[in-house]
Amino acid sequence: MRRTPDDSVSSRRKGKSPKRRPPVTPSTSGALSRAAKKKTRRSELAPVSPRKRRFRPGTRALMEIRKYQKSTDLLLRKAPFGRLVREVCQSCSREYLRWQVYALLALQEAAEAFLVRLFSDANLCSIHAKRVTLFPRDIQLARRIRGVDNL
Repeated sequence: MRRTPDDSVSSRRKGKSPKRRPPVTPSTSGALSRAAKKKTRRSELAPVSPRKRRFRPGTRALMEIRKYQKSTDLLLRKAPFGRLVREVCQSCSREYLRWQVYALLALQEAAEAFLVRLFSDANLCSIHAKRVTLFPRDIQLARRIRGVDNL
């Protein structure tokens, strides 16, 4: 039995895909079924948003690290930090003390610099332990190595 080029087996060479039928449109099909009409109505009512891009685990964290290392702005919000300072000040003193904006900003700048340095030291401790994850014991070790003066 001899095969002709029109046979389905011979037309499927390596790298070739089978021919597909053109999609059915309202102009070619004549009349739409009820289900197809419902689908078109739903799609007209609710616009389909493009899917949100998903990054592999850890990629987003590295992007955020690069972003925050480039910037010089404060990372903590000013209002909650100010409320915290006033609350601590209230617990230390009976009378109400007022704070200048620049005093709060200077205190926040110092607090963030302290935290960044503490986290970088704790990260070195976790790397020394051959880990990538930062544990509370790494932060405790970093504070202990610094000593009492640099709490």
